[in-house]
Amino acid sequence: MDATFIIINLVVFFALLVGVFFMQKKHIKFSYRVLIALGIGLVFGGIIQLLYGADSYVTTQTTGWMGLIGNGFIRLLRMIVIPLIFVSILSAFAKLEVREKFLKSAVKAISILLITVAISAVIGITTAIAFNLDASSINLGEAENARSLDIESTASEIEGLTLPEQITQLIPANPFLDFTGQRGASTIAVVIFTALLGYSLLKFKKHDEVRANKLSEGILILNDFVMELVKIILRLTPYGILAIMANTVATSDFRALVDLSLFVVASYVALIAMFIVHLIIIALTGLNPFTYVKKTAEVLLFAFTSRSSAGALPLNIQTQTTRLGVPSSVANFSASFGLSIGQNGCAGIYPSMLAIMVAPVAGVNVDLQFILTLIVVIVVTSLGIAGVGGGATFAAIIVLSTMNLPVALAAVLISVEPLIDMGRTALNVSDSIVAGTVTAKTDGTLDKDTYDNMSYDELTTSNI
Repeated sequence: MDATFIIINLVVFFALLVGVFFMQKKHIKFSYRVLIALGIGLVFGGIIQLLYGADSYVTTQTTGWMGLIGNGFIRLLRMIVIPLIFVSILSAFAKLEVREKFLKSAVKAISILLITVAISAVIGITTAIAFNLDASSINLGEAENARSLDIESTASEIEGLTLPEQITQLIPANPFLDFTGQRGASTIAVVIFTALLGYSLLKFKKHDEVRANKLSEGILILNDFVMELVKIILRLTPYGILAIMANTVATSDFRALVDLSLFVVASYVALIAMFIVHLIIIALTGLNPFTYVKKTAEVLLFAFTSRSSAGALPLNIQTQTTRLGVPSSVANFSASFGLSIGQNGCAGIYPSMLAIMVAPVAGVNVDLQFILTLIVVIVVTSLGIAGVGGGATFAAIIVLSTMNLPVALAAVLISVEPLIDMGRTALNVSDSIVAGTVTAKTDGTLDKDTYDNMSYDELTTSNI
């Protein structure tokens, strides 16, 4: 009998995927299809849990098969992270002509990313204290205990290293190893290696401009080639989102969600507060923040639903260049570096709130010295957070271990992790867009007419 129910569930799931396909044939906007797929997944997952329960054999088997679509989509997003970072940063250098422009833009964009992550840490700490978050009252279940063992295993690789040693680990000793993503710091290592290659390209242009221009043209062709692969994967987004949300809801422990509801609410209070800070920064540069919201809404929605900063990279660059008037080189640079540096949601707000939440369990007094140390640690460790789901956990492990707090307690939030991660990812993408926009505006290279023009095309996978 269970087999019959499983088959029925999968037939319905397949029918829903076909429905999403026909929405594409009807030329419904890409962002609308993603949002509709999100809603369908939530409803379908809720029905499965209501009918069979979260831990039943039917639910387990059904979500296992649906995971072919959802988990497969996530793996494809992970697959393109390193190639995207490599070609995007290199192409940004290939589009630069003057060394001084690179230095000025690079320092400014990275500074914005690091300053905003410091602000996000302050907001996270303040919110956690205001909501009186305390992990000591939360009981770990089987899933949390299993997760804590994984986290402790990961933490063992970096525990015992001083902060200077952890920073040194960011420098690639073997870039080919880091291209495989085998180290926790592989993402920032690839960024550093690629940036050095890009700087070498600028030096090469000074010595042999003709051949350097040929090399630059080849890099730009490679970038376009990789982006074609990205388009293929992004077109799968509505199907992947439907499956991911259905699986998440069908297997969620809603009792745990109730227990952790205060942390979820506090997290979104902090995330929204930081997004308002982004708008204030935009306004301080003389740009209309409401225009920023309207023009970035689609890419932020994509980031929210896909939970992947890396997957949103092409739409991020497209938004900056075609809607906000940011030069292509600056857009590529800020969006690419924003994947691994200073992510406000995953590297700022999340570990700061978790540290405040865990401190009472370890008997640590949250005083001014602790808070100031935590902010510095967060800023430093924000160098190297991968732009796909899971980066926040890695950030939390580094911060907690550096602060001598029990890293295993990062597992207490496993049941609400997907819900929080959606908001974190959207904030990460907004941060990189703010960095690019403010850099271009203060450099005097922003096309103000493009920024102010409210007549623009939708973001699509056909014109990335």
